[in-house]
Amino acid sequence: MHSIFYYSHELARFDFGPDHPFKPERAQKALELCRRYGVLDQPYMTLKSPPPLEQKKLLLAHSEDYLDVLRRVGQGEIFEEMLSFGIGTEDNPPLRGVYEWSRKCAGATWEGMVELLGKHTHTVFNPLGGFHHALRSRASGFCYINDIVIAIKEALDHNARITYVDIDAHHGDAVQEAFYHEDRVQFISIHESGKYIYPYSGSVEESGEGNGEGFTINIPLPPKTDDEVYLEVFHRIVLPLIRSFRPDVLVAELGADSLVSDPLTHLMLTNNSYTEVVRELKGLCSRILATGGGGYDIYRTARSWTLAWAILNNVEPEDEFAGLVGGMMFGPEMEVSTLYDRPYTIKGPEKDKIRQEVDKTIRFLIKRHHL
Repeated sequence: MHSIFYYSHELARFDFGPDHPFKPERAQKALELCRRYGVLDQPYMTLKSPPPLEQKKLLLAHSEDYLDVLRRVGQGEIFEEMLSFGIGTEDNPPLRGVYEWSRKCAGATWEGMVELLGKHTHTVFNPLGGFHHALRSRASGFCYINDIVIAIKEALDHNARITYVDIDAHHGDAVQEAFYHEDRVQFISIHESGKYIYPYSGSVEESGEGNGEGFTINIPLPPKTDDEVYLEVFHRIVLPLIRSFRPDVLVAELGADSLVSDPLTHLMLTNNSYTEVVRELKGLCSRILATGGGGYDIYRTARSWTLAWAILNNVEPEDEFAGLVGGMMFGPEMEVSTLYDRPYTIKGPEKDKIRQEVDKTIRFLIKRHHL
C-alpha cells in the first residue's frame, strides 16, 4: 500500500484577493493539522509537490484558444477578449500567475491518477484540486483548469472504469458536461439544489444522453438538509449504484462547503456525516483519488480534510498537544478539543418539509435505477 498527499507551500499561498471567498491556504491548514494529529507520518505515505501539467494534457479538458487566453492573463495582460472566456468576473478575476498555479494544481490530480493506474498506489489526496466548474472554453465558479476532467480522461485512455462522486454543495456541472454521453464514467453529484445556488443545474432529471443515459446521477437537496437526511440518501441511492458499477478507480471531490457554517451555502451538515461518507467510499473501491473543492469556512474545511485523509489511510488522529496547547486557531472555541463537529439536527415542521422533498427524490431515483 502506498498513498500520496500533494502539497506545495507556494500554491497554498496563492492569493485571489482579500474579498474573494476562495482561500488556497486551506490546504496549508489541513497539512498542519495532519502533522499535528500524526496522520501523515506513516512509512507508506509520501508528501509530493504538484508538477506543472504539459499543454497536451491540458487539452484533454480545454480548448487551445482558452488556454492561450489564460496564459496571457497569467502573464499580467488585461484585455477585452478574456471576458468571453469567463475571466475578469468577480468569481474568476484576472490574476497574475493564475495559469502556472492552475496547471500545477491540475498536475497533482493528473499525476495522482497515473500513480493509481500503476497499481502500487491506493490513495491519493490533492487538497489543491477539485475544480469541477471549469468548462472547456470558460473559467467559472473560481475554477480555471478542470483537473478532474483531465484525470478521468487519462484513466479512460487506460481503459479504466471510473466512478466520480461529488459531495461539494455545488453541482459538479463541468464534469457532468464532459462525460454526459459516456458509459465508462459513473457521475454522482449530491449537492444543494440548483433552485437556490450556483451553478443552478443538477436537477434529478439530468441523467445522461446516448451511451451515457443513466450514468449521470444528480441528487439535489433542499437548504437546511442535515446529517440524518443526507446519510439516508447516501445509503439508499449512492452506495448501491457504486456497488453495481464496480469502478476501477473512484474519484471523490471532497468539497467541504456542505457543512453548517459555510458562508456560501445553506446545507446543515457536520463533518460527522462527511466522514461517514468518506469511510463508506473507501470500502467500495481499492483505489481512490480524492481532491479538495469548495469549503469557505477554512478551519472547518481543514479539520474535515484532515479526517478524510486519516480515514482513507486507516489511521487514527491523535493530538500530541492535547491538554497542553489550545487548538482555537482551528475552529470555534467549543470545538477545540476534537477534529469532529458537535452533532446538529433540524427538527419540527421544517425537517418534515425537507424530508418530504428528499423522499420524492429518493423514490424517483429508486424507480429509475431499479434499486
